[in-house]
Parts: sequence; structure tokens; C-alpha cells
Amino acid sequence: MNPVITALLVLLPLALIMGCAAYLAKRSAAGMPVKRTLALNLSCFLVVLLIAGCFAFAVSAEDAATTTAVMTAAEKAASNESMGLGLLAAALVTGLAGIGGGLAVAAGAPAAIAAASEDPKSFGKSLIFVALGESIALYGVVISILILNKLV
Repeated sequence: MNPVITALLVLLPLALIMGCAAYLAKRSAAGMPVKRTLALNLSCFLVVLLIAGCFAFAVSAEDAATTTAVMTAAEKAASNESMGLGLLAAALVTGLAGIGGGLAVAAGAPAAIAAASEDPKSFGKSLIFVALGESIALYGVVISILILNKLV
């Protein structure tokens, strides 16, 4: 698969989800209920996952059309199926880790700010908890990159 297409499959959904999350964070700060914000963020993730899945299916169909006639039909089907499942796995890993990291930071950051405002010496300890929540999303991105490298 073309490396540009692979990069687009990873970066475009991430950019769309992060843009939606930033917009919803702004709306949540303006007074939007948390349940509605979470529902909108989840629906945005599912739409982006659907778009990425359709795009990945189109790309895998194009690759299947350009493969040589040496492969048997069963080998072609197994190759396309494993690539589609790998792309779906990478999208799910990134999205779910991003949602989990966002929930962790949403719970940890206000508590860290409150603790630091009461006792400035606790800033370092509270910063560790916020960084742990953010690392969940980074682990998801690393795993999805490993999955995509295995596919190519």
C-alpha cells in the first residue's frame, strides 16, 4: 500500500476526532451537559471510523484489482480480509485509547488543579496523574502504528 495513503488513513481520522473533541470541550466549558458531550464525541468517532473503513475497503479493492494473477482466489481473499481487519483494529485501538485517555484526563485534571491551588507543593505529584491519563492515548497510537507497519 502507498505510504501516503497509509498516513492519511491514520492522520485524517485522528485530526477529525481531535477537532471534534476540541469543539466539544469548548462547548462543554460554555455549559453543554457532559452526557451530551460524550454522546456527540462517541458519534463523531463512529462516523470517522465508518468513513475510514469505507476508504480502507476502497483502497483494498483497488489493491486487489492490481495484484498479479499468480495468487489464487483464496490467497487474494485472505490478504484483503486480513488487511481490512488490521485497518479496523488500528482504528479501534486509536479511537478507544483516545476516548479512554480523554476520560482519564477529564477526571484527573480538575482534581490536579484543585490540589495544586490548595497546596502548591503537590503540583509535581498531580502532574504525574494527568500525564498518566494522556499516556493511555499515546499507547493506543503506538499500537496502531505497529499494526499498520505489520500490514504494509
